[in-house]
Amino acid sequence: MLRWLIGGGREPQGLAETGEKLLELNGHTQKITAIITFPSLESCEEKNQLILTASADRTVIVWDSDTGRQVQRISCFQSTVKCLTVLQRLDVWLSGGNDLCVWNRKLDLLCKTSHLSDTGISALVEIPKNCVVAAVGKELIIFRLVAPTEGSLEWDILEIKHLLDHQDNILSLINVNDLSFVTGSHIGELIIWDALDWTMQAYERNFWDPSPQLDTQQEIKLCQKSNDISIHHFTCDEENVFAAVGRGLYVYNLHMKRVIACQKTAHDSSVLHIAKLPNRQLISCSEDGSVRIWELREKQQLAAEPVPTGFFNMWGFGRVNKQASQPVKKQQENATSCSLELIGDLIGHSSSVEMFLYFEDHGLVTCSADHLIILWKNGERESGLRSLRLFQKLEENGDLYLAV
Repeated sequence: MLRWLIGGGREPQGLAETGEKLLELNGHTQKITAIITFPSLESCEEKNQLILTASADRTVIVWDSDTGRQVQRISCFQSTVKCLTVLQRLDVWLSGGNDLCVWNRKLDLLCKTSHLSDTGISALVEIPKNCVVAAVGKELIIFRLVAPTEGSLEWDILEIKHLLDHQDNILSLINVNDLSFVTGSHIGELIIWDALDWTMQAYERNFWDPSPQLDTQQEIKLCQKSNDISIHHFTCDEENVFAAVGRGLYVYNLHMKRVIACQKTAHDSSVLHIAKLPNRQLISCSEDGSVRIWELREKQQLAAEPVPTGFFNMWGFGRVNKQASQPVKKQQENATSCSLELIGDLIGHSSSVEMFLYFEDHGLVTCSADHLIILWKNGERESGLRSLRLFQKLEENGDLYLAV
């Protein structure tokens, strides 16, 4: 079952403004493993956005986003499709499982690779020169798509290069910008890659302890389990890569090529999803059912300035976690130039919060294993809107002038 929660080509007027359910899409028999929107080309007169969903039932279903109607079901896969991506410029989409397949808008299979791995492709992103990079176990594989030409009418997908620098399975892969992408592994390796020549720009494996004198074996022993250092998710802006590492949050500066801020125990359990908010703020959710909002602040500001309430008051829910806000050890203060300060705690879920969607002016939607979808609003903004609507109503009725 899929509820329409994607703010894609149209304004999310239903869910994000009122919490009203727009559509409910039923078709898969097992859990959904990937979801993506496929917008129409700008040159196309008929604007028809599609939703693509993949499932552990080894199918991909194409839906009409306006009506929720099932357009077509593809069931020729030999394994679960774990990731989907759209190459908008070429008007094709790719599915990644044990192999990599290229499809057009009419759902014709254009080309595919041979069997890559029993574990399958765990993540897939587009990079320049008609290429994509796929995470397969501990490897990254660069593929190039060859579109039809006068000499050849067939599509093809070529295996260009294998990148073998990770020592364990790759869990996270995103584009940083047009020129670079970042990967994170099960044992806490972060690697920044050049998207043009596929060389390593930076390597960081210093998340579990910022003190440089410990060897690798000692560092690993500091954690009770390897999951404490797994990089589950990334987000980024122009300056930094934000990483969800085990139960913690780390900020890696792209120019300095080092970690500039961290909260090693941002949550009581693994952090599953993070996103960047405006004004140097970050939001995270965890297996422990918590959703927290953080602010990246310069260290020199901490002694002189009190921690602002920020979103803590504006969202109208929550409490500040005193333990998470305590200063980190002197070793970490020497190693980091900024601090992640907890400014909001959204309390409402009773089980693991799997992910969320942020709709800027409209609010935040969180999805949890407790089967609840909660819509959170910016309390300060909503109060201002209510006051504005009241004044408009008074003006329409003439009561505003009478009061004056």
